[in-house]
Amino acid sequence: MDLTPDRIFETGVAFWSSKALLAAVELGVFTALAESPSDLGTLKKRFGFQDRGARDFFDVLVALGFLQRENGIYSNCPESAHFLDRAKPGYIGGILEMASKRLYGFWDRIIPALRTGEPQNEARLGEDFFGAIYASEEGLKGFLGAMTGVSRGANVAIARQFPWDRYLTCADIGTAQGDLVAQIALANPHLKGIGFDLPPVGPVFTEYVSGLGLADRVGFVAGDFFNDELPKADVILMGHILHDWDLPTKKMLLGKAYRALPEGGAVVIYDAIIDDDRSQNAFGLLMSLNMLIETPGGFDYTGADCIGWLQEAGFRDCRVEHLVGPDSMVVGFK
Repeated sequence: MDLTPDRIFETGVAFWSSKALLAAVELGVFTALAESPSDLGTLKKRFGFQDRGARDFFDVLVALGFLQRENGIYSNCPESAHFLDRAKPGYIGGILEMASKRLYGFWDRIIPALRTGEPQNEARLGEDFFGAIYASEEGLKGFLGAMTGVSRGANVAIARQFPWDRYLTCADIGTAQGDLVAQIALANPHLKGIGFDLPPVGPVFTEYVSGLGLADRVGFVAGDFFNDELPKADVILMGHILHDWDLPTKKMLLGKAYRALPEGGAVVIYDAIIDDDRSQNAFGLLMSLNMLIETPGGFDYTGADCIGWLQEAGFRDCRVEHLVGPDSMVVGFK
Protein backbone atom coordinates (compact mmCIF):
# COMPACT_ATOMS: atom_id res chain seq x y z
CA MET A 1 0.00 0.00 0.00
CA ASP A 2 1.33 3.42 -0.96
CA LEU A 3 1.54 5.83 1.94
CA THR A 4 0.20 9.37 1.50
CA PRO A 5 0.18 12.36 3.83
CA ASP A 6 -3.48 13.13 3.02
CA ARG A 7 -4.96 12.24 6.42
CA ILE A 8 -2.20 14.07 8.26
CA PHE A 9 -2.66 17.20 6.17
CA GLU A 10 -6.46 17.15 6.39
CA THR A 11 -6.34 16.82 10.17
CA GLY A 12 -3.60 19.39 10.55
CA VAL A 13 -5.63 22.10 8.82
CA ALA A 14 -9.05 20.85 9.91
CA PHE A 15 -9.48 24.16 11.72
CA TRP A 16 -9.99 25.79 8.30
CA SER A 17 -13.21 23.88 7.63
CA SER A 18 -14.21 23.99 11.29
CA LYS A 19 -14.01 27.77 11.47
CA ALA A 20 -15.84 28.17 8.15
CA LEU A 21 -18.76 26.15 9.54
CA LEU A 22 -18.66 27.87 12.94
CA ALA A 23 -18.65 31.30 11.29
CA ALA A 24 -21.66 30.36 9.17
CA VAL A 25 -23.55 29.18 12.27
CA GLU A 26 -22.63 32.28 14.25
CA LEU A 27 -23.72 34.54 11.38
CA GLY A 28 -27.03 32.71 10.98
CA VAL A 29 -26.38 31.68 7.36
CA PHE A 30 -28.42 28.48 7.62
CA THR A 31 -31.34 30.27 9.26
CA ALA A 32 -31.32 32.91 6.53
CA LEU A 33 -31.31 30.30 3.76
CA ALA A 34 -34.13 28.40 5.48
CA GLU A 35 -36.17 31.58 5.16
CA SER A 36 -35.21 32.13 1.52
CA PRO A 37 -32.66 30.41 -0.75
CA SER A 38 -30.56 33.21 -2.23
CA ASP A 39 -27.99 34.11 -4.83
CA LEU A 40 -24.51 35.39 -4.04
CA GLY A 41 -25.42 39.06 -4.40
CA THR A 42 -28.30 38.78 -1.95
CA LEU A 43 -26.14 36.93 0.57
CA LYS A 44 -23.31 39.48 0.31
CA LYS A 45 -25.76 42.29 0.99
CA ARG A 46 -27.47 40.49 3.86
CA PHE A 47 -24.24 39.72 5.72
CA GLY A 48 -22.28 42.80 4.74
CA PHE A 49 -19.54 40.87 2.90
CA GLN A 50 -17.06 42.39 0.47
CA ASP A 51 -16.59 40.86 -2.99
CA ARG A 52 -13.25 39.33 -2.10
CA GLY A 53 -13.81 36.10 -0.17
CA ALA A 54 -17.60 36.02 -0.21
CA ARG A 55 -17.94 33.59 -3.11
CA ASP A 56 -15.21 31.36 -1.68
CA PHE A 57 -16.94 31.33 1.72
CA PHE A 58 -20.30 30.15 0.42
CA ASP A 59 -18.75 27.77 -2.10
CA VAL A 60 -16.58 26.07 0.53
CA LEU A 61 -19.79 25.40 2.48
CA VAL A 62 -21.07 23.73 -0.69
CA ALA A 63 -17.87 21.72 -1.08
CA LEU A 64 -18.04 20.63 2.57
CA GLY A 65 -21.62 19.45 2.09
CA PHE A 66 -23.40 22.01 4.28
CA LEU A 67 -24.98 24.00 1.44
CA GLN A 68 -26.32 23.21 -2.02
CA ARG A 69 -26.03 25.47 -5.09
CA GLU A 70 -28.20 25.16 -8.19
CA ASN A 71 -28.27 27.73 -10.99
CA GLY A 72 -26.45 30.16 -8.72
CA ILE A 73 -28.98 29.84 -5.88
CA TYR A 74 -27.66 28.67 -2.50
CA SER A 75 -29.81 26.59 -0.15
CA ASN A 76 -29.38 24.32 2.85
CA CYS A 77 -28.57 20.65 2.55
CA PRO A 78 -31.02 18.39 4.46
CA GLU A 79 -28.82 18.09 7.57
CA SER A 80 -28.21 21.83 7.75
CA ALA A 81 -31.91 22.54 7.28
CA HIS A 82 -32.80 20.22 10.16
CA PHE A 83 -30.01 20.92 12.65
CA LEU A 84 -28.67 24.42 11.91
CA ASP A 85 -31.80 26.53 11.41
CA ARG A 86 -32.38 28.43 14.65
CA ALA A 87 -36.13 28.34 14.07
CA LYS A 88 -36.24 24.52 14.07
CA PRO A 89 -36.69 22.42 17.25
CA GLY A 90 -33.77 20.21 16.16
CA TYR A 91 -31.29 23.13 16.22
CA ILE A 92 -27.91 22.09 17.63
CA GLY A 93 -26.08 25.26 16.69
CA GLY A 94 -26.05 26.58 20.26
CA ILE A 95 -23.11 24.38 21.17
CA LEU A 96 -21.38 25.35 17.91
CA GLU A 97 -21.90 29.03 18.66
CA MET A 98 -20.29 28.48 22.05
CA ALA A 99 -17.45 26.60 20.38
CA SER A 100 -16.90 29.50 17.99
CA LYS A 101 -17.05 32.26 20.59
CA ARG A 102 -15.26 30.51 23.48
CA LEU A 103 -13.69 27.13 22.91
CA TYR A 104 -11.94 27.88 19.64
CA GLY A 105 -9.66 30.41 21.30
CA PHE A 106 -9.08 28.40 24.46
CA TRP A 107 -7.93 25.35 22.49
CA ASP A 108 -5.01 27.45 21.29
CA ARG A 109 -3.66 26.83 24.81
CA ILE A 110 -3.74 23.02 24.72
CA ILE A 111 0.04 22.79 25.27
CA PRO A 112 0.01 24.96 28.42
CA ALA A 113 -2.97 22.90 29.64
CA LEU A 114 -1.01 19.67 29.18
CA ARG A 115 2.07 21.09 30.88
CA THR A 116 0.26 22.61 33.87
CA GLY A 117 -2.82 20.38 34.23
CA GLU A 118 -4.80 23.57 34.79
CA PRO A 119 -7.82 25.02 32.95
CA GLN A 120 -7.16 27.56 30.22
CA ASN A 121 -10.56 29.25 30.00
CA GLU A 122 -11.83 32.22 32.01
CA ALA A 123 -10.41 30.61 35.16
CA ARG A 124 -6.90 31.41 33.91
CA LEU A 125 -7.77 35.08 34.32
CA GLY A 126 -9.35 34.59 37.72
CA GLU A 127 -12.91 34.58 36.40
CA ASP A 128 -15.66 32.07 37.20
CA PHE A 129 -17.18 30.84 33.92
CA PHE A 130 -20.26 29.25 35.47
CA GLY A 131 -20.75 32.23 37.79
CA ALA A 132 -20.69 34.61 34.83
CA ILE A 133 -23.07 32.43 32.81
CA TYR A 134 -25.61 32.12 35.62
CA ALA A 135 -25.46 35.84 36.41
CA SER A 136 -26.76 36.87 32.97
CA GLU A 137 -30.23 35.87 31.74
CA GLU A 138 -29.08 36.02 28.12
CA GLY A 139 -25.90 34.08 28.84
CA LEU A 140 -27.79 31.49 30.86
CA LYS A 141 -30.39 30.91 28.13
CA GLY A 142 -27.66 30.59 25.51
CA PHE A 143 -25.68 28.11 27.58
CA LEU A 144 -28.71 25.98 28.48
CA GLY A 145 -29.81 25.99 24.84
CA ALA A 146 -26.34 24.84 23.83
CA MET A 147 -26.60 21.95 26.28
CA THR A 148 -29.91 20.93 24.72
CA GLY A 149 -28.33 21.01 21.27
CA VAL A 150 -25.39 18.78 22.15
CA SER A 151 -27.63 16.35 24.07
CA ARG A 152 -30.77 16.05 21.91
CA GLY A 153 -29.82 12.89 19.99
CA ALA A 154 -28.84 10.99 23.13
CA ASN A 155 -31.93 12.26 24.99
CA VAL A 156 -34.24 10.88 22.31
CA ALA A 157 -32.36 7.56 22.27
CA ILE A 158 -32.65 7.17 26.04
CA ALA A 159 -36.37 7.94 25.86
CA ARG A 160 -36.77 5.06 23.40
CA GLN A 161 -34.18 2.48 24.52
CA PHE A 162 -34.44 2.34 28.30
CA PRO A 163 -37.19 0.04 29.73
CA TRP A 164 -39.36 2.88 31.02
CA ASP A 165 -42.41 0.62 31.28
CA ARG A 166 -40.96 -0.69 34.57
CA TYR A 167 -40.89 2.73 36.24
CA LEU A 168 -43.19 5.63 37.12
CA THR A 169 -40.86 8.53 37.97
CA CYS A 170 -37.47 9.91 36.95
CA ALA A 171 -35.22 12.79 37.97
CA ASP A 172 -32.70 14.48 35.67
CA ILE A 173 -29.77 15.90 37.64
CA GLY A 174 -28.20 19.05 36.20
CA THR A 175 -31.21 19.28 33.91
CA ALA A 176 -30.44 22.55 32.03
CA GLN A 177 -33.51 23.33 29.86
CA GLY A 178 -34.94 19.93 30.74
CA ASP A 179 -34.78 18.30 27.32
CA LEU A 180 -33.79 14.86 28.66
CA VAL A 181 -36.71 14.52 31.06
CA ALA A 182 -38.98 16.16 28.46
CA GLN A 183 -38.08 13.65 25.74
CA ILE A 184 -38.60 10.79 28.19
CA ALA A 185 -42.03 12.14 29.15
CA LEU A 186 -43.04 12.70 25.53
CA ALA A 187 -42.19 9.11 24.62
CA ASN A 188 -43.67 7.58 27.80
CA PRO A 189 -47.03 9.16 28.73
CA HIS A 190 -47.28 7.23 32.02
CA LEU A 191 -44.12 8.80 33.45
CA LYS A 192 -43.70 11.85 35.68
CA GLY A 193 -40.36 13.63 35.77
CA ILE A 194 -38.30 16.11 37.76
CA GLY A 195 -35.58 18.44 36.55
CA PHE A 196 -33.04 19.29 39.27
CA ASP A 197 -30.70 22.26 38.89
CA LEU A 198 -29.65 25.57 40.44
CA PRO A 199 -32.47 28.06 41.13
CA PRO A 200 -31.71 30.46 38.21
CA VAL A 201 -32.41 27.61 35.77
CA GLY A 202 -36.01 27.26 36.95
CA PRO A 203 -37.71 29.87 34.73
CA VAL A 204 -35.87 28.66 31.60
CA PHE A 205 -36.80 25.05 32.40
CA THR A 206 -40.45 25.92 33.06
CA GLU A 207 -40.77 27.89 29.82
CA TYR A 208 -39.22 25.06 27.79
CA VAL A 209 -41.28 22.27 29.36
CA SER A 210 -44.51 24.26 29.19
CA GLY A 211 -43.89 24.90 25.52
CA LEU A 212 -43.91 21.14 24.98
CA GLY A 213 -47.19 20.72 26.84
CA LEU A 214 -45.62 18.80 29.73
CA ALA A 215 -46.19 21.13 32.69
CA ASP A 216 -48.65 18.67 34.26
CA ARG A 217 -46.11 15.82 34.35
CA VAL A 218 -42.68 17.45 34.48
CA GLY A 219 -41.64 19.87 37.21
CA PHE A 220 -38.55 21.70 38.43
CA VAL A 221 -36.82 21.22 41.79
CA ALA A 222 -34.19 23.78 42.75
CA GLY A 223 -31.06 22.55 44.46
CA ASP A 224 -27.29 22.27 44.49
CA PHE A 225 -26.01 18.72 44.07
CA PHE A 226 -22.86 19.60 46.00
CA ASN A 227 -24.78 20.57 49.13
CA ASP A 228 -28.22 18.94 48.80
CA GLU A 229 -29.42 15.38 48.53
CA LEU A 230 -30.90 14.43 45.16
CA PRO A 231 -34.68 14.23 44.70
CA LYS A 232 -36.24 10.80 45.15
CA ALA A 233 -37.27 8.98 41.97
CA ASP A 234 -37.38 5.50 40.43
CA VAL A 235 -34.66 6.46 37.92
CA ILE A 236 -31.88 9.02 38.42
CA LEU A 237 -30.31 10.45 35.24
CA MET A 238 -27.08 12.39 34.72
CA GLY A 239 -26.41 13.48 31.14
CA HIS A 240 -23.11 15.19 30.30
CA ILE A 241 -22.67 15.93 34.01
CA LEU A 242 -20.21 13.42 35.46
CA HIS A 243 -17.36 14.37 33.12
CA ASP A 244 -17.27 17.91 34.53
CA TRP A 245 -15.79 16.79 37.85
CA ASP A 246 -12.78 15.11 39.43
CA LEU A 247 -12.92 11.51 40.65
CA PRO A 248 -13.94 12.19 44.28
CA THR A 249 -16.82 14.37 43.06
CA LYS A 250 -17.89 11.75 40.51
CA LYS A 251 -18.03 9.15 43.29
CA MET A 252 -19.87 11.55 45.61
CA LEU A 253 -22.58 12.16 42.99
CA LEU A 254 -23.01 8.44 42.35
CA GLY A 255 -23.32 7.86 46.10
CA LYS A 256 -26.07 10.49 46.26
CA ALA A 257 -27.82 8.85 43.31
CA TYR A 258 -27.77 5.50 45.13
CA ARG A 259 -29.32 7.04 48.27
CA ALA A 260 -32.07 8.73 46.24
CA LEU A 261 -33.25 5.51 44.62
CA PRO A 262 -35.64 2.85 45.96
CA GLU A 263 -34.75 -0.82 45.84
CA GLY A 264 -35.03 -1.84 42.19
CA GLY A 265 -34.41 1.71 41.01
CA ALA A 266 -31.89 2.55 38.30
CA VAL A 267 -29.25 5.13 37.51
CA VAL A 268 -28.49 6.22 33.94
CA ILE A 269 -25.21 8.01 33.28
CA TYR A 270 -24.40 9.24 29.81
CA ASP A 271 -21.46 11.02 28.29
CA ALA A 272 -19.16 10.52 25.30
CA ILE A 273 -18.07 7.28 26.96
CA ILE A 274 -14.55 6.30 25.86
CA ASP A 275 -14.12 2.75 24.59
CA ASP A 276 -12.30 0.50 27.07
CA ASP A 277 -9.28 0.17 24.76
CA ARG A 278 -9.13 3.98 24.49
CA SER A 279 -8.46 3.78 20.76
CA GLN A 280 -11.78 4.27 18.94
CA ASN A 281 -13.92 7.06 20.39
CA ALA A 282 -11.78 10.03 19.34
CA PHE A 283 -14.59 12.44 20.21
CA GLY A 284 -14.72 11.13 23.78
CA LEU A 285 -10.97 11.53 24.14
CA LEU A 286 -11.09 15.03 22.66
CA MET A 287 -13.93 15.89 25.03
CA SER A 288 -11.75 14.78 27.92
CA LEU A 289 -9.06 17.19 26.70
CA ASN A 290 -11.78 19.85 26.52
CA MET A 291 -12.52 19.15 30.19
CA LEU A 292 -8.82 19.71 30.88
CA ILE A 293 -9.11 23.14 29.26
CA GLU A 294 -12.48 24.01 30.81
CA THR A 295 -12.46 22.56 34.34
CA PRO A 296 -10.11 22.16 37.33
CA GLY A 297 -10.50 18.39 37.53
CA GLY A 298 -13.00 17.05 34.99
CA PHE A 299 -12.28 14.19 32.60
CA ASP A 300 -14.13 11.72 30.42
CA TYR A 301 -13.93 8.02 31.16
CA THR A 302 -14.41 4.51 29.84
CA GLY A 303 -17.42 2.30 30.39
CA ALA A 304 -15.30 0.02 32.57
CA ASP A 305 -14.27 3.02 34.70
CA CYS A 306 -17.88 4.04 35.27
CA ILE A 307 -19.05 0.51 36.02
CA GLY A 308 -16.32 0.23 38.65
CA TRP A 309 -17.48 3.46 40.33
CA LEU A 310 -21.12 2.34 40.19
CA GLN A 311 -20.31 -1.00 41.77
CA GLU A 312 -18.31 0.76 44.47
CA ALA A 313 -21.41 2.85 45.23
CA GLY A 314 -23.49 -0.33 45.56
CA PHE A 315 -25.08 -0.67 42.13
CA ARG A 316 -25.40 -4.07 40.44
CA ASP A 317 -26.03 -5.53 36.97
CA CYS A 318 -24.25 -2.57 35.36
CA ARG A 319 -23.95 -2.33 31.60
CA VAL A 320 -22.88 0.03 28.81
CA GLU A 321 -25.26 0.68 25.91
CA HIS A 322 -24.54 2.82 22.86
CA LEU A 323 -26.93 5.69 22.19
CA VAL A 324 -26.00 7.82 19.19
CA GLY A 325 -22.75 9.12 17.71
CA PRO A 326 -20.06 9.20 20.41
CA ASP A 327 -22.54 8.98 23.30
CA SER A 328 -23.27 5.87 25.35
CA MET A 329 -25.13 5.32 28.60
CA VAL A 330 -24.00 3.33 31.62
CA VAL A 331 -26.89 1.80 33.56
CA GLY A 332 -26.84 0.40 37.08
CA PHE A 333 -29.53 -0.98 39.38
CA LYS A 334 -30.05 -0.77 43.14
